[in-house]
Amino acid sequence: MARLSQSLTRFAEIVAALMMAAMFGTFVLQVVVRYTARLDWVAETLPWLEPGHFGWTLEFCLALWVWLIFWGNSFILRLHDHVTFDILYLRLPPAVRRWVVIVLGLVIAGGLLASIAPTWERFAILRLKKTATLAQLFGDWIRMRDVYLVYVLFLIAVPAGYLWQVWRAFRHGVDDAPPDDKASP
Repeated sequence: MARLSQSLTRFAEIVAALMMAAMFGTFVLQVVVRYTARLDWVAETLPWLEPGHFGWTLEFCLALWVWLIFWGNSFILRLHDHVTFDILYLRLPPAVRRWVVIVLGLVIAGGLLASIAPTWERFAILRLKKTATLAQLFGDWIRMRDVYLVYVLFLIAVPAGYLWQVWRAFRHGVDDAPPDDKASP
């Protein structure tokens, strides 16, 4: 099971890296087009390099950014990677900490899962809307729904992580290590 988890995490990291590379390449293309299209010899010899042909680059970068944020939070970041304010939590006895993890995990997972239906209803409207400029790159089939579909994956993956944490706390408890009072600030 651990090997499968590592393989899936590695796959998610590779997909995120490819999205970052595509975003960077698109950004470099924006810069090149912006500064070379104004040169007279470029406009005469390469008319397809007009800035008007590359309006899709900004929207493509924004779509990749949305995908990268939700993809990374869904499949790469672990729960303990997030910043937490756990001063009071660590002072609680392990049995109470266990129930805090269970209750809060169920509340967070329940809230995210409950938001799937309203989100999907909104996506019904987004399937009708076209993107402003991505049709130049992908054709007429891409819709705004496709740009934001990764959010539904987020609404499924993050609660699954919390439910897994709840299951582990219910079955095995939580870390019993007391906070280190002797640590220097």
